[in-house]
Amino acid sequence: MPAPGYPVSVSILERVQTDTHVAMKAGERDRVAALRMIASALQQDAKLGDGDEIAVLQRERKKRLEAAEAFSEGGSEDRATAERVEAELIEAYLPAQLSDADLAELVDGAISEAGASEPREMGKVMSLVMPRVGGRADGKRVSAAVKERLNG
Repeated sequence: MPAPGYPVSVSILERVQTDTHVAMKAGERDRVAALRMIASALQQDAKLGDGDEIAVLQRERKKRLEAAEAFSEGGSEDRATAERVEAELIEAYLPAQLSDADLAELVDGAISEAGASEPREMGKVMSLVMPRVGGRADGKRVSAAVKERLNG
């Protein structure tokens, strides 16, 4: 689903580039720097031929959140805050996250399709659920939902 104000055919990279120009005109230096980082990661991935913009954004968001946690533990709250802001900026380009109920429905469907009934069959279920999630839920969240259902 495209972001508001963007046509369906516009790629995430094109949206980021447009937003970078807008931020430049508005004099938002920090935002421009963060958007350029996102654009660079997307361009690098495209050159490698992967072309999965959602996966790139998820990876970059995860890096920012991990860095924020590390900075916070190291007592550098200013840098941790900056990393969290970048993660939120990246999140704005990701598809809307699944609700807990929708995720539970996908997990239940995959468990029934896989015929899984115990925690050791988690891999089977995860391999069915993750493609269906399509970037709309973090892997940790999906894993926790699958574990809960198989243990419950």
